[in-house]
Amino acid sequence: MAPEMIPIEGEEKKRVCYFFDSDVSGFHYGPGHPMKPTRIRMCHSLVMNYGLYKKMEIFRAKPATKREMTQFHSDDYVDFLSRITPLNMNSFIKEQHKYNVGDDCPVFDGLFEYCSISAGGSMEGAARLSRDKCDIAINWAGGLHHAKKSEASGFCYVNDIVLGILELLRYHTRVLYVDIDVHHGDGVEEAFYTTDRVMTCSFHKYGEYFPGTGELRDIGIGKGKNYALNFPLRDGISDENYKNVFEPVIRRVMETYDPGAVVLQCGTDSLSGDKLGCFNVSMRGHANCVKFVKSFGKPLLMLGGGGYTMRNVSRAWAYETGLAAGVKLGADIPINEYYEYFGPDYQLDVKSSNMEDMNTRGYIERVKSIVMEHLRQIGGPPSVQMTDVPRGPLDEEMNDPNEDDDLISPDVRRPQRLLDSRRQADGELSDSDDEGEGDRRDHASHREPDVARRFGTATGIMQTGSTHGIGPTIALPVSVGNVAVGGSGSADDEMEVDEDDAPLSQTVKAKAKKATSPAASVDADATTDADTSSMAVDPPESAPPDTASEVAPSSAS
Repeated sequence: MAPEMIPIEGEEKKRVCYFFDSDVSGFHYGPGHPMKPTRIRMCHSLVMNYGLYKKMEIFRAKPATKREMTQFHSDDYVDFLSRITPLNMNSFIKEQHKYNVGDDCPVFDGLFEYCSISAGGSMEGAARLSRDKCDIAINWAGGLHHAKKSEASGFCYVNDIVLGILELLRYHTRVLYVDIDVHHGDGVEEAFYTTDRVMTCSFHKYGEYFPGTGELRDIGIGKGKNYALNFPLRDGISDENYKNVFEPVIRRVMETYDPGAVVLQCGTDSLSGDKLGCFNVSMRGHANCVKFVKSFGKPLLMLGGGGYTMRNVSRAWAYETGLAAGVKLGADIPINEYYEYFGPDYQLDVKSSNMEDMNTRGYIERVKSIVMEHLRQIGGPPSVQMTDVPRGPLDEEMNDPNEDDDLISPDVRRPQRLLDSRRQADGELSDSDDEGEGDRRDHASHREPDVARRFGTATGIMQTGSTHGIGPTIALPVSVGNVAVGGSGSADDEMEVDEDDAPLSQTVKAKAKKATSPAASVDADATTDADTSSMAVDPPESAPPDTASEVAPSSAS
């Protein structure tokens, strides 16, 4: 049975650009570390096997260069990141202390390449939004909001969000940044603390909790006064309370600030059951924030962020990718290379627990009234003196990256990058992969054995399994690696790392086997290295944007 995608009625269709680099899953922070880049590939596997590739364009962004990173970060810091490796790290002891690289932010193989992939997707997503090549851009490898100008922090080394916002500021007078991660978006707030061209709005746990910033009274300084909004929350906030906080504040922000573009950091450590989080928000409650921000029709850059229970991270981001593309994903998770991670129910849902909500109604209303007062003092959108958009070598080619396509002979096979960048037209019925969708039946000749139908192979671009057997092989992956208005903080929020991310049980194997066919042979030792790098539309190297004089990123402390 084909995975279910239900179109959202009454919603205007959006052009969606989705960025993914298959190399991102090959990086590992080290044993015992809660940040696992594999979660991005898990999300991508769900996205592909649900069939969302038909609803959007998929790109592999060009990794950001050192020069592009220095639009925000200091030259010395970027140079340090590009040179340090696990082999030579003992030669950089002094620099590691200076740049806060060590415990939370370890040195691992491919560190700079990992940062380049994250920053490259956010910057190109912003560039495509600015040039009206899409309405929504998604980069789940981004959202690393703790990184400072010259300092790593909170598992973040390069602040791709700031780099993406700087690109948006070349074309848009005002940019709104919204952060729904459980941690305060301190790196982004610090970068734009003195300007009115960027409003930062963060909903986070505050108290004795990392990073310890984001107090209600932190509102910006100078020209940026009242353009930094912080909504400190207590443990266990529910879907209802989160919605009662988020929607009124964001609606007033849109009315008061009128941004030209929005950047939404979708950190999933605010979900119930996260290893490092302390909220009680369900997947639907988290996704409601995405749906509400999307409803304003502004150019939207959706980024990843925190999230340390991998199966829940991938569930939420896949579901929110569907919302961006205008569909709701069905409850049953399709067969994919990480299928066993989603047991025992194999449902696309993250439910709330019975955790007590410490956010009383009086507390919520008190904080909300103070935040609204800060917005009232703005008085309306700030005016910005505009100049010609700075030009760079990227701009000319971004105008028409496929200008040479018409020169390709119709008798020549089209490059795979062109085929992967196409989205399926609504109502198209010609794909053989789609047999069974829309109440259509599979048809097979009785004269020839239909092996694929008989053994029930997984649908979608990413085919999982080996080619040495008759039946499909389900890939079983290896685990990679207090408040100004009277709130009280909790001191017992310890980092807790559960290494048992994906137990490989016989029960799950049996279920996966049953989901395909009674005759299918499930090879428990097979793993898939499906290379999605073929879905690569590599745009030309981008030149660093000239930022407005009003934007003055501050130095790290």
